[in-house]
Order: sequence, then structure tokens, then C-alpha cells
Amino acid sequence: MSKFVMLGKLTAHPGQRDELARLMLESSESLEAMEGCLQYILSESADEPDVLWISEIWESAEAHAASLKDENVLAIISRCRPLIAAVTPVKLRALGGKGL
Repeated sequence: MSKFVMLGKLTAHPGQRDELARLMLESSESLEAMEGCLQYILSESADEPDVLWISEIWESAEAHAASLKDENVLAIISRCRPLIAAVTPVKLRALGGKGL
């Protein structure tokens, strides 16, 4: 399977999770038309009040890398950066399953 899967744990500065989520959801609108993006889901942690999780599935690692050069995505990242205390990326290799 050649799909590129990535999870990202975003820890917002205290009290900034909702604003960060709002900005991140704006980025998902930009990704609707992004070539190679199959899935982009933003979730909030039920146990950690400042944590958001991003689940992404891309056609390839190259498609994901290209998205990070897109001017709309770069603008969203720039707006989100001050709200983020920590980022923990988790790169995965999809083996199979429903939705792939």
C-alpha cells in the first residue's frame, strides 16, 4: 500500500484549543481541493483539554509534502503557530482496511 498516513498531536497553549481548532478547520476547506488528500480529520482529545489530533491520509508522501508548499496552507500554519505549544507528528504506513 503506497498511501501516506499521518497523525498529528497538537497541544495548544492553555485555553487556546477552540481557537486553534477553528483555524485548523479553515485549513481543511483548503485541503478539499488539494490534489492527493484523501482524508483530513480534526478531533479534540476527550482527556486532554488543550490537545487536538489531526488524522491525514494522502495518496503519497510526495502529495503531503507538496501540500506544505501551498500558499493557503502556509498562511493557515502561520496563523496557527502562535496558538501551538507543541507538535508531535506520527508517521504511519497503511497496511489496509476500510476507507483506503
